[in-house]
Amino acid sequence: MKNNRFAQASRVIWIGFFANTSLTLLKLVAGVLGRSSAMVADGIHSISDIMTDLVLAGSLKVAAKPRDGNHKYGHGKVETLAAAFVGGILLAVGAGILYAGARNIIGHFGNSPLQRPGMIAFYAAVFSIAVKEILFHYTLDTGKRVNSNALIANAWHHRSDVYSSLATLLGIGGAIFLGNQWVVLDPLAAVIVSFFIFKVSFGIIREALMELIETSLPSKKEKEILQIAGNVEGVHNPHDLKTRKIGSNIAIDLHIHVKQDLNIKDAHDITVRLEKHLRDQYGEETHISVHTEPL
Repeated sequence: MKNNRFAQASRVIWIGFFANTSLTLLKLVAGVLGRSSAMVADGIHSISDIMTDLVLAGSLKVAAKPRDGNHKYGHGKVETLAAAFVGGILLAVGAGILYAGARNIIGHFGNSPLQRPGMIAFYAAVFSIAVKEILFHYTLDTGKRVNSNALIANAWHHRSDVYSSLATLLGIGGAIFLGNQWVVLDPLAAVIVSFFIFKVSFGIIREALMELIETSLPSKKEKEILQIAGNVEGVHNPHDLKTRKIGSNIAIDLHIHVKQDLNIKDAHDITVRLEKHLRDQYGEETHISVHTEPL
């Protein structure tokens, strides 16, 4: 199961890697030849995609390793760290694009007037939007199917590229079709892109940090766990529930009451049934600890 999950995730990442590499070269060439600062900024943004894909490929390979003597809960946190890394890269890229766009706007109204972009930059933006939207849906669907936060974060990285290229398209299109007095729309589009990127990056970083500091699962999920436990024959008053995420898996620590006249074997059989019900619901890799108390 874990190997299949890793294979699916790896396939998506490497497809994204080769697509990102091609798009990066296209954007940078189109930006230089088309004299578009927005397209060059978009191309630099795409360089971060290549770095992210390589980091994710390595992190998912580590996360897929089985538990060992030093990692009795597995290596799932590596995947969480990878998601945080993706968010951090996005944040840095957004800051760089904001700085470059603002500098070009200031320069345009100073001593460095901007040139009107060429159509090659416009066409490159259209092509980038189409490719990145396909990659977004493909990566997001796979991330949800294999329950990978790192893959889902990477999908939103692709979507940030869609936002980036859309703003770039509008800026380049305005600069081309509205005349020389509107060439400032090109770097202005780059500035707008940076704020889209900031929004996505903050969301990714926040979710990863919440997991790293052992934040409990949502209350709805915890109520569901208690309900599953309460419906298992022999289990009474499930309580003192503690939960957390470990990469794509979850950990459950739960206290239950059983009849006090049961022998050890019968009490153990009840906990085994409870664990089976929980693993059937949340996956075989779910970490479960059940403490029994006399009713």
